Amino acid sequence: MEAAFTSARLTRASRRFRPAGPATRWMPAIYALTLPLFEPAHDRLRGQPAPIRAATYAAGIMLVELVSGWALRRRTGRCPWDYGGRTRWDVDGLVRLDYAPLWALAGLGAERLHDAMTGPRVPAGPGATRRACGRLLRAGR
Repeated sequence: MEAAFTSARLTRASRRFRPAGPATRWMPAIYALTLPLFEPAHDRLRGQPAPIRAATYAAGIMLVELVSGWALRRRTGRCPWDYGGRTRWDVDGLVRLDYAPLWALAGLGAERLHDAMTGPRVPAGPGATRRACGRLLRAGR
């Protein structure tokens, strides 16, 4: 996501395609947090309505962004994605609340990617098994 946003911003500014990679050497480690955090959340949220799942993913992504940005700032003295002064919706320059809808969509998209990579699973939650079985039976007709 970071590389896509940065590339789009640079391309728009220069009017030429400008690919960009991670802003710092710490980013691969931060990105590596996504699987051990996302997979259990995704499994627990199965069967919940899409708006609940989307809000949970957005909050989780922004929490990781906030904590990792705070830790980087504390360790190195700065955060590579400092949003300070760019918008009134930033939290200490580390998180932009106006990005929440984009993170929510990214989380819902990651669900589909995760399911495509791991195969279908039975959703969790009250009544979810009955709904999933009903969908499977209807699909088999």
